[in-house]
Amino acid sequence: MNRRAWSLFVLVSVLWGIPYLLIKVAIVDLSPGLVVAGRVLIAALVLVPIAARRGSLTALRGRYGTVAAIAVIHVVIPFLLITYGETHISSSLTGLLIAIEPAAIALLMLRTEPLTRGRAAGLVIGFAGVALLVGLDVSGDRLGLLGAGMVLLAAMSYAVATILVQRRAAGLPPEALAAGTTTVSAVLLAPVGLLTLPAEPVRALSWAALIALGLLCTALAMLAFYELIALAGSSRAGLVTYANPVVAVLLGVVLLNESFGVHMVAGFALVAVGCWLSTRPGRQESRSVISSRIASAEEPSVVR
Repeated sequence: MNRRAWSLFVLVSVLWGIPYLLIKVAIVDLSPGLVVAGRVLIAALVLVPIAARRGSLTALRGRYGTVAAIAVIHVVIPFLLITYGETHISSSLTGLLIAIEPAAIALLMLRTEPLTRGRAAGLVIGFAGVALLVGLDVSGDRLGLLGAGMVLLAAMSYAVATILVQRRAAGLPPEALAAGTTTVSAVLLAPVGLLTLPAEPVRALSWAALIALGLLCTALAMLAFYELIALAGSSRAGLVTYANPVVAVLLGVVLLNESFGVHMVAGFALVAVGCWLSTRPGRQESRSVISSRIASAEEPSVVR
């Protein structure tokens, strides 16, 4: 990855490590449905004028079906699952479970990428880490298991969306794609938000958390992530989930006094190793990449 891709990688890693804390703060006074609807509405109100000013909204013409699909798979479904899931589990565990996304991407791409021994081992190790995290953290807690299951489904949804963006929308301007997906999501989630408006006074802290979710963790993060996919591909972009959990755990432990045990360190270590192994290129792929680079280097350059 080039310098810009690395900068985007770091930015998205931080921005997507923060929302688990902000969600936990917001749902004290606001319903999960309102939190999700509110954050995407705020993001859409910011992103649409940016895309319109840059004149990139016209790029969405003829791509409305793709934009709607990405909105549902990358925003509506995972945002709802994570937010409702956090009503039953800690923000730290949520961030750790989302880290399985790169392995989920590798699993979904088995049709196009061969299953090497390394990848197979990586998938087994990664999901063993998930089993350790869930088994020791919420064992015997039905609601906890439900919350963990929701978050894992959200990770799978993110994986599908990441591949979809690369294959169907990588050529779209990031601001136009982000504006389109958040606008569609805001429309779809409007009834959910309106039906779950608070009946009692809401603390300023909860409103501030919701605004930060919309501006930073949705609008800015989606702009950066879509551009990162275009620059680095879906597999590498998905690796932001290596850093997200570190931010999520630090914030959860320091600011929310959440517990953090040795089993969580071990579980995340297994997930990280598993994701690394499952996303490594095989020998045959490495040779083909090297051959293509040599061939391209031997071709005469064309001056335009």
